[in-house]
Amino acid sequence: MIYILEDDKNIRKLLQYSLSHEGFETKEFSEAKSFYEEVSRRVPSLVLLDVMLPGEDGFTVLKKIREDQKLQRLPVIMLTAKTSEIDKLQGLNSGADDYVTKPFRVAELTARIRAVLRRCEDIEGKNRYQYGSMTVDDEKHLVTLEGSPVSLSQKEYGVLRMLLRAKGKVCTREELLAEVWGENYGESRTLDVHIRKLRMKLLSIGDRIETVKGVGYRLAEE
Repeated sequence: MIYILEDDKNIRKLLQYSLSHEGFETKEFSEAKSFYEEVSRRVPSLVLLDVMLPGEDGFTVLKKIREDQKLQRLPVIMLTAKTSEIDKLQGLNSGADDYVTKPFRVAELTARIRAVLRRCEDIEGKNRYQYGSMTVDDEKHLVTLEGSPVSLSQKEYGVLRMLLRAKGKVCTREELLAEVWGENYGESRTLDVHIRKLRMKLLSIGDRIETVKGVGYRLAEE
């Protein structure tokens, strides 16, 4: 369940329509009071929080969320027309998990939502991945091929880990960029460079990284 706290009715309806088509259940709020009442009854999986709200603004709402012990780990993505670096820093320093400026592309926002939800998953028991002769140990941040360590950059490691967690499903370019690069989105060709390096470093396992033309990448099922 995703709660949408946004005073613009058109944006609320756009988000509700788009996210429902991506398989998300949503609930909409135009002001903080009704949001507080509902969140006291049911804690959602994530909140999309507008900054410019009537009455209490988004920063005040976020502050209250982070002060509530029951809600401290609730993922929050802030939506705002404010594009200055100071505003972004204020949102992130206040405890937002991500910060998206308007106007936004729905595909990018959806990718960021999925990225935040993945980062916030309870990964207990999921710290070690085995794929053929390759082992990825999250606790040690170590990749080995047939027992020998493979040197990967932080971004290469992030891409590989995401492909492994997808279990043979396609990871879109937007999802990979949002999760691994976050705010420093950069050019999408940067992703292609990292995929090319992964393929070289992982040898035969690297050959299993498939390009899904026009969509993204996946690690073929074993």
